[in-house]
Amino acid sequence: MKLLTGDEARAAMMLLGALEEETRSKEVRAAAGEMRFRLGSRLAQPTPAAGALA
Repeated sequence: MKLLTGDEARAAMMLLGALEEETRSKEVRAAAGEMRFRLGSRLAQPTPAAGALA
């Protein structure tokens, strides 16, 4: 199930990056960095062709 469009995912990446840079909490920085990594990995994967079975 796809929850975000490509544009929404890129916007979320930018927000997570800002959160990662600006917060003082090590836990929040680590979580934001991990989410950016996971989201970036999914954005880099090719999308299946239209009509292909998932």
